[in-house]
Amino acid sequence: MIEQVAEPLPTSGFEKVVLELEVNNHPGVMSHICGLFARRAFNVEGILCMPLPDGQRSRIWLTVFADQRLEQLIRQLERLVDVLEVRRHGADHEVFVQLERFFQ
Repeated sequence: MIEQVAEPLPTSGFEKVVLELEVNNHPGVMSHICGLFARRAFNVEGILCMPLPDGQRSRIWLTVFADQRLEQLIRQLERLVDVLEVRRHGADHEVFVQLERFFQ
């Protein structure tokens, strides 16, 4: 049984943003990050994860709605040991635009 911790907020009226995370490439990092979003009832519209050439780090891009809880969530992400950097971009970030072209 899945317990819902928080009520999801309506998505209309909120802008979409892309969060770009650089993380250590360890087993369970993606699960930990996704769990953080799930516990706060954040709807992740899109997610992409790719290892960086050094094999030690990965980059994760998430499309989410920028409701009033987003800044708090970003601060929580920044406190995670395996999260090295968090950047915020507009919804038109090139990584998802390019990916959308691939599926057309």
